[in-house]
Amino acid sequence: MNKQLFAAPLLALAMVAPFAQAHEAGDIIVRAGAITVDPHEDSSGIGSPLGDLGGHATVDSSTQLGLNFAYMMTDHLGLELLAATPFSHDIGVSGLPGGLAGLNGNLGDVKQLPPTLSLVYYPLDKNYAFQPYVGIGINYTAFYDASTSGSAEAKGFSNLDVSDSWGASAQIGADYMINDNWMINGQIRYIDIDTNAHVDLAGVGNLKVNVDVDPWVYMVGLGYKF
Repeated sequence: MNKQLFAAPLLALAMVAPFAQAHEAGDIIVRAGAITVDPHEDSSGIGSPLGDLGGHATVDSSTQLGLNFAYMMTDHLGLELLAATPFSHDIGVSGLPGGLAGLNGNLGDVKQLPPTLSLVYYPLDKNYAFQPYVGIGINYTAFYDASTSGSAEAKGFSNLDVSDSWGASAQIGADYMINDNWMINGQIRYIDIDTNAHVDLAGVGNLKVNVDVDPWVYMVGLGYKF
């Protein structure tokens, strides 16, 4: 007998099987797990008192502990807050041409916290174990503790600074109830993060670049319903 013939139907049945104690109005849900911020940055050229130097900024990914708190206002609508331990991102300069090429490379790093408040919609009946959802919300990203790397300082850079950002967010996700209280969670969200980075360069002055960080944010973890 070919077991694969039964695998897909059994999985589908498990996804929609009735479950007496899924999400309902008044529930408080706490989720925790690994969360990755994966920037898909797009930046302006690097501005200076001498004009546009060309090039662009780079921002790397970071993974931390993600925390998620939700309150079910109805059986289908929840209010959700995304939090995390501080992310740390390396910031660099790339693409500077000609005689400026020696300035390309790592500039330093910056920490950030991205609290995001979302309205979340669960379309399925509360009796289903599998609970997909979609959400929209608003994000505030606080950048702090920016520091210039030793290699950048050797090139004449100093005083790296990154401004905070407000932006919209959108997400999809799903909970799967293991029992009355515990669940497995996975979620993907897009966050609009637009910021300005400044750094001083000896002999030139203050450099500025506008960066659309616009990361995809991935989280996988466990949740508990009170």
